[in-house]
Amino acid sequence: MCCVVFDFTDPTKNFKEKDIKRQTLLELVEYITSANGKFPENMMQEVVKMVSANIFREFIPQPRENKLINGLDLEDEEPAMDPTWPHLQAVYEFLLRFVASPETDAKIAKRYIDHSFILKLLALFDSEDPREREYLKTILHRIYGKFMVHRPFIRKTINNIFHQFIFETEKHNGIAEFLEVLGSIINGYALPLKEEHKLFLVRILIPLHKPKCLATYHQQLSYCITQYVEKDCKLADIIIRGLIKYWPVTNSSKEVLFLNELEEVLEATQGPEFQRCMVPLFQQISRSLNSMHFQVAERALFLWNNEHIENLIKQNRKVILPIIFPAIERNAKHWNQAVHSLSLNVRKIFYDLDPDLFKACQLKFQEDEAKEDEIKQRRETIWKRLEELAAKTSNN
Repeated sequence: MCCVVFDFTDPTKNFKEKDIKRQTLLELVEYITSANGKFPENMMQEVVKMVSANIFREFIPQPRENKLINGLDLEDEEPAMDPTWPHLQAVYEFLLRFVASPETDAKIAKRYIDHSFILKLLALFDSEDPREREYLKTILHRIYGKFMVHRPFIRKTINNIFHQFIFETEKHNGIAEFLEVLGSIINGYALPLKEEHKLFLVRILIPLHKPKCLATYHQQLSYCITQYVEKDCKLADIIIRGLIKYWPVTNSSKEVLFLNELEEVLEATQGPEFQRCMVPLFQQISRSLNSMHFQVAERALFLWNNEHIENLIKQNRKVILPIIFPAIERNAKHWNQAVHSLSLNVRKIFYDLDPDLFKACQLKFQEDEAKEDEIKQRRETIWKRLEELAAKTSNN
C-alpha cells in the first residue's frame, strides 16, 4: 500500500487514498519503534523497497521569475517546500527508526542498504526543502555509525560531491548538512591521524573556502577545521597558509568570516606552528587592518582581545611589529572611532612592551613615508613638465 506514490500537485486528487496511506505510514512508524524481536530478512527487503519508491526521485528545478523590487533580487529568498512532505516525513521517520532500531541486524540489512541505496540517498541532499535535508543528515549519521563496512564508500562519495561543488558547479543545497555529519566524524578520528584524513583536509576542506556562497555553510566548515587543529596542532601551519591562499580580495563580508575562523584556529595553535607561518599571516592581517571596509579593519584588531593570540604576538614581536607597524600607524588617524581607538590600544601594547623596537619601527616608517613623499613629488613634477610640453606641441 505504501509503495503507491500519489500526485500532490492537485490537493483535491486522491484525497481519501492519501490520508489512508499517511495513517498506514504512521502505524508502521509506531510498530518499528515498539518492535520486540529481530526483523526478518524478507521484511528488510520490503522496507527498503517501500522507502526507495517514496523518497528516490529526480529534482526538477522549479522555474522562478527573477523578481526585482527596488533593485533587490528576491529570487530564492524562501526555500522551496515539497508538497509531498506529509508522506515524505512519515517515510523518513520510518527509515530513521528502522536504521536506529536495535532489532535491525546490520549484517543482514547491509545487503539492502547497499552502495546503490546510499548513493541515491546522498543525491537527495541537494533537496531544496530544509526539512528533508535535516532528516537526511540524521539518517546518514545513523547509517555511518551502524554500517561500518560502508564508511569508506560514504566518505569517498561525499568527497566526489564536494569536488564537483568546489571546482565545477558551486551549487548544492546540502553542503552545510554534509559538513555537520563530517564534523561529528572528524571528532571521532583516532590519533595519529591517517593520511586519508589529512588529504581530506588539504584537498576538500581548505578549498571549500573558495566558493562565493561560503556564508551558507561557513559555521559548519569552521567547526571541521578547528577539530583538525585540536586533534593535531602541527596542522595549524597548513590550515593558516590555506586560508591565506583563498583569502577574499573584494568581498568584505567573506573576509570577516575568514578573520573569525582565523581566530578560532590561532586559539588552538602552538608557538612552533605559529612561527612557521607568522610572516605571510601578518602580511595578510596588515592588509586587513588597512581595508577600505571599517568592519574588516575592526575585526582584524579584535585579534588582540584574545589573550592566547596576544601572547603569541608578544613573543614574536620582533618579526611581527615591523610588518604591521605601517598599518597600525595609518589607522591611528582612521575616520571610524572604533578602528581609531582599537589601533591606539594596539600601539600602546607594543610601546609598553618594547619601547626600543617601537621607536625603531616608527623611525623606519617615517623614513619610508618621506621617501614616498619624495617619489610622489618627483612624479608630479615630471607630469607637470609633460603637460607643459604637450601644451606647447599642440600650440605649434
